[in-house]
Amino acid sequence: MKTVLITGASGGIGLELAKIFSKNGYNLVLVARNKDKLEALAKQLKTKTTVISLDLSKQNSAEKLVFELKKRKIEIDILVNNAGFGLAGKFSNMNEEVISQMMYLNMNTLTSLTRKLLSQLIKRKGRILNVASTAAFQPGPYMAVYYASKAYVLSFSEALNEELKGKVIVSALCPGATKTGFAKRAGVSGKLIFKNAMTSKEVALKAYAGLMKEKRVIVTGFKNKVLICLTKIMPKSIVLKLVKKIQA
Repeated sequence: MKTVLITGASGGIGLELAKIFSKNGYNLVLVARNKDKLEALAKQLKTKTTVISLDLSKQNSAEKLVFELKKRKIEIDILVNNAGFGLAGKFSNMNEEVISQMMYLNMNTLTSLTRKLLSQLIKRKGRILNVASTAAFQPGPYMAVYYASKAYVLSFSEALNEELKGKVIVSALCPGATKTGFAKRAGVSGKLIFKNAMTSKEVALKAYAGLMKEKRVIVTGFKNKVLICLTKIMPKSIVLKLVKKIQA
């Protein structure tokens, strides 16, 4: 039976992906800070589930996670790099330590974990799902660092997909506004964009289907696909002003 590792599995898209993979017969390794939430989720799943409580925004967390996997003699067939968070506000007012944690989690841990598990994934002809965002397609005033971090995830994933062709499938998930704990933590829960947001389950179903179809980039929702197309043809100055207005 194949095994999936999902980071950020205690809530939102990660939690829903865990349910979907379990329903489809995969064993699971669930990683997040909140051990209680992970164990509660594990009890709902029908397949073998390993829970690892770890803060992936800390330095060397990828090394610690891989060590735990080796200790438990677990090899991974699918890696889902879902853990991440956002931060909204004026860049000049942001807490530098929190900025560093966000950058480390959204980019460094994702990259390091991918690199450290790559030999396993190549051997097992596996798959990688990296969770980016529609934010990856344009700069984001008032969420400048978050948007930039997701642009990195998208670029990294697309490049890796081409580099590993025939060996490992790499997909980048780019959801728009989604009903998760993200908005509250980022400080944008009152924004209009989240009023008609997709549910975590809807996004997770699209993500799973896209990964199984070997899609390089998975954009969830028709409106999000249209908006991305528009940002590609509109002058950058107008796109920046529009995003600034939405985030302000």
